[in-house]
Amino acid sequence: MTMKTILGLMVFAVAGAAFAQTPLGNAEAAKAKTSMCEGCHGVPGYRTASPHVYHVPKIGGQQPVYLVNALQEYKLGARSHPTMRAIAESLSEQDMADLAAYYSSLQK
Repeated sequence: MTMKTILGLMVFAVAGAAFAQTPLGNAEAAKAKTSMCEGCHGVPGYRTASPHVYHVPKIGGQQPVYLVNALQEYKLGARSHPTMRAIAESLSEQDMADLAAYYSSLQK
């Protein structure tokens, strides 16, 4: 086996294990949890001004695994954004899965 093959198999195994541990999301349950997201992500073309002006990404229609991974990275500090980190820290794994199921069901 080549080193590329071994590394590829390792990445696949880790990704598979992470995906297997993600709870199944409930889009209906997430409807009661979206208020903290809608203030920024629910406003078309919204740009924030603090601490820097930047475009807020649309999360509707994103893949659920991407959304869960992003929230987990904010929670762990791997992604740096103070507001998103504070929100992610307040979410359980089930909350993240529910929000991901809801937002992935929306149109981009």
